[in-house]
Amino acid sequence: MSVAFIPDWLRGKAEVNQETIQRLLEENDQLIRCIVEYQNKGRANECVQYQHVLHRNLIYLATIADANPTSASKAME
Repeated sequence: MSVAFIPDWLRGKAEVNQETIQRLLEENDQLIRCIVEYQNKGRANECVQYQHVLHRNLIYLATIADANPTSASKAME
């Protein structure tokens, strides 16, 4: 299950650290590989569930980046 899939009662209380972000990035890498594999096999319908998880992860990462503008500007320097 995706690390971005957090129960409602824990939302906003979980500590986001570099390890969590790295796990999400690695999970996204795996999701993209699965999506490509399914598409190459002509099974685009089956990859939709992976696309939804990937989308959720990307939105979660974007939210983290937006909430920490100073860390994002340091990374660009």
